[in-house]
Amino acid sequence: MIAETVCSAVAAAGLGIAAITAYRKRFLTATRIAAYSLVPLGLVMTGIVEWVADTAFSPTAWVGFGVLGAAWALFAATRVVERRRGGTRKERKAAARAAQADAVAPAASAPSLGQDSRPASRPAAAPRATASDDFSDIEAILKKHGI
Repeated sequence: MIAETVCSAVAAAGLGIAAITAYRKRFLTATRIAAYSLVPLGLVMTGIVEWVADTAFSPTAWVGFGVLGAAWALFAATRVVERRRGGTRKERKAAARAAQADAVAPAASAPSLGQDSRPASRPAAAPRATASDDFSDIEAILKKHGI
């Protein structure tokens, strides 16, 4: 009973603030305030506030929420385990067959990976350009722009 009274008072106060805001010619803000202030009144009128109040003080409801939480935790745990294993047993077998079939291209004469799968050592560094080579590029750019 007190929740309904509080929600109604909040709605009335919000509508009063919306009226003052509209009087100040801020109609968009006043409309938004009115919409927010009507939400608690709508919740009271639909009975949701009473249902929430009854649920909040009911031990049976809290046990029910606990059971739902446990069920959700079990579903999440099985999903985590399934992802770590790579899916169901049928999915793993199908993936293994597909991997064996696609391991070597049909027209390949040698394995895709050689003996050493590491990349070759770095190529030798190119010889450093002299100072005149560096400035020749800059001079060409400057001449192109007429500088």
